[in-house]
Amino acid sequence: MASPANVITYEDLKALLEKSQNLLLVDVRGKEEVDKGRIPGSAHIPVDTVEAAFSLEPEEFKAKYGVAKPQLDAPELVFHCHMGGRGGRATEAARKLGFTNARNYVGGYKEWSEKEGK
Repeated sequence: MASPANVITYEDLKALLEKSQNLLLVDVRGKEEVDKGRIPGSAHIPVDTVEAAFSLEPEEFKAKYGVAKPQLDAPELVFHCHMGGRGGRATEAARKLGFTNARNYVGGYKEWSEKEGK
C-alpha cells in the first residue's frame, strides 16, 4: 500500500488546480480513455511510457508533451489513471527516477468525473 505522502485526494487536487501555476497533472490512461474525457489541464503520458518520458531532456519533453518537464524536486507532480492502479505505478516510476514528491491521485478520473458531475 502506498504511503500517504505518495497520494493526493480529490479536494487537494481541486485546490491545486485552482491556485497552482506549477502543477503538472499527468493522465496515464490509454488514448481511448482520454478521448472520452479528461481532467482539465492534464498532460497525457501513457503509463508504459512514463519512465521514458521522464528520462527525456527538458527540451525533448516539452516538444513531445507540450508542457515543461518538472524539476526532480517539483512539489506538484501528480499522476492519475481511471481508478488508481496505473497512477500508482507511474508515481513509483517517477519516484525511482528521482521525482521525490510525485503523487498519485488515487480517486482517478472515475472519482473526478463523479464529483464533477460529468
